Amino acid sequence: MTILTAFIQEHAPGDSTLVEKVQEDGNWIMHHISDKPVLTIPPIHIGGFTLDLSISMKILMLMVAAVLMVFIFSYAASSNRKKKHPTGLGNFMEMMMVFVRDDIVKPSMGHGSEKFMPFFFTMFFFILFVNLISLIPGMSTGTSSISVTAGLALITFFMTQLHGIKHNGFIGYFKGLIPPGVPIFVLPIMIIIEFLGLLTKPFALAIRLFANMTAGHIVIYALIGLIFMLGYAVIPVSIGFSLFIYVLEILVAVLQAYIFTMLSALFIGMAVHQDH
Repeated sequence: MTILTAFIQEHAPGDSTLVEKVQEDGNWIMHHISDKPVLTIPPIHIGGFTLDLSISMKILMLMVAAVLMVFIFSYAASSNRKKKHPTGLGNFMEMMMVFVRDDIVKPSMGHGSEKFMPFFFTMFFFILFVNLISLIPGMSTGTSSISVTAGLALITFFMTQLHGIKHNGFIGYFKGLIPPGVPIFVLPIMIIIEFLGLLTKPFALAIRLFANMTAGHIVIYALIGLIFMLGYAVIPVSIGFSLFIYVLEILVAVLQAYIFTMLSALFIGMAVHQDH
């Protein structure tokens, strides 16, 4: 179990100071879920701008997920080419890709979604791999960093604006944001509302993924902390509920990849097919 393993590794069992630490330091949960440096690289100063290329634990998880994706999909593609019918890992990955195509992207975006499939495949599986890696003992959750989820949301935002303008023209795209038949005196308010709507969509994507991936770990740490706050008599209840939340985290990891991809497809589809 990720949280319990990390907790035991850091604090030796039977440590008499553990209860005092838990009671006195109200920030111990945040300490465990916060990012930690792995490789420190001297920052690069360009004028008044500082570029920090240091690798933290969460960034490392993103790199591991990216390498794992390349390896697994390369192996699956190679395996499928050698066989008449996909089997094993190749069959499973093909099934997942068909699921993303037919049950997430096409229903959300509609016609013309085929050329966007590489983007949505990458988005779904990258988030999924990062989320699942976080469940391995000793690992960290890359998507529990608001910087990571904001970066993913900004990618969707720029894809939305780019293809909206590409398909409808610059003027046509922003003109299409305003519903037809709006009275002139309401137009200034509608422009402000629609402009804010463009900004709140990526904001909602970033916060939803960040909050859901962070909340589960906080709950598990809080349940484990009850053992040292209320006594060892609550161990069966605390561990039982922690295991339940941990299993639920597996569902959340898949669900958040599904939701992020679905909403991204929906937002891009709305920008491209404004007539619908």
